[in-house]
Amino acid sequence: MIDFQLKGGAAGKRIVVAMSGGVDSSVVAALAARTGAEVIGATLQLYDHGEATARPGACCAGRDIRDARAVCDRLGIAHYVFDHESAFRSAVVDRFADEYLAGRTPIPCVQCNMGPKFTDLFALARDLGADCLATGHYVRRVPAADGVQLHRGSDPARDQSYFLFATTTAQLDFLRFPLGGLPKDRVRAIAAELGLGVAAKPDSQDICFVPDGDYAGLVKKLRPEAATGGDIVDLSGAKLGEHRGLVHFTVGQRKGLEVGGQAEPLYVVRIEPDSRRVVVGPRRALAVAAIRLTDANWIGGTHVGAVTVKVRSMARPVPARLDGDRLVFEVPEYGVAPGQAAVLYAGERVLGGGWIAETEAALVAA
Repeated sequence: MIDFQLKGGAAGKRIVVAMSGGVDSSVVAALAARTGAEVIGATLQLYDHGEATARPGACCAGRDIRDARAVCDRLGIAHYVFDHESAFRSAVVDRFADEYLAGRTPIPCVQCNMGPKFTDLFALARDLGADCLATGHYVRRVPAADGVQLHRGSDPARDQSYFLFATTTAQLDFLRFPLGGLPKDRVRAIAAELGLGVAAKPDSQDICFVPDGDYAGLVKKLRPEAATGGDIVDLSGAKLGEHRGLVHFTVGQRKGLEVGGQAEPLYVVRIEPDSRRVVVGPRRALAVAAIRLTDANWIGGTHVGAVTVKVRSMARPVPARLDGDRLVFEVPEYGVAPGQAAVLYAGERVLGGGWIAETEAALVAA
């Protein structure tokens, strides 16, 4: 049986489970119910789901709320839906659009965890008298002599620690991640064994509030000025072409530039929102020697010195050295974009991280 790490055992305790309607959170609810604790499923309605229900794989939409309720009914536990659409729009959706306008690459899933999913659900769970809040994230909560630590999920293919770097120590005390030590196929097998209707439900692939996967279309709808065109220039400032809006570009992008006749492939090296220019260059121009972090969050104290770091969710951690807010890579890193997160590790332990405010180019020979 999965240990929910409740002092004195689960008897007489109350567990609130954050339920999205997917297989992961449904299995968490089932495992919690097996402990003998009182279990309550809680789902946040984060946006107007009428339009989003047409898109398979969008989380927290109308169909997903119904799936969460059906699982709770089968398990015989209570289920509550809380409307947090307004908070989600201001904290996540509007920021997503504004980041694109500012020439940065947003990560809305981190903002959602920092706001509606954790902060708001925490308050709800506390109001419900819960002893803990359990989620379906693939990370591990590891008690240690110096306090509770956050570790990467055991299955590298499912690890979600990158999206949880902003978790505070106080939140980690209250959180539980019972799937962190399991592979995804085992989670699906548990769901099938329990007869849960979501056992074979596909994982969500797109950002949940973009029902058709058209990120640029959503940003232009929210911020019409995002469709204003500009120039595509090379590293010397020479004009190579024109674009239809900064929203169509991110640092490291190669496709969609529509700039022909070049001696070598070109990539987006920099986005200049004030002049509305997209600066392109060869791949070597993407090499970054160091980055400056802002709004850092540290789990279990501040950190300096040697670490490993991920600058994209699917990247492998690479060696670096932290000195104040400056992070220097041991070997130049490619495709590093302002607006993304840099998450720091010591082995399997998540130390914390911050937002990439600036990058320092590396000198890489042609």
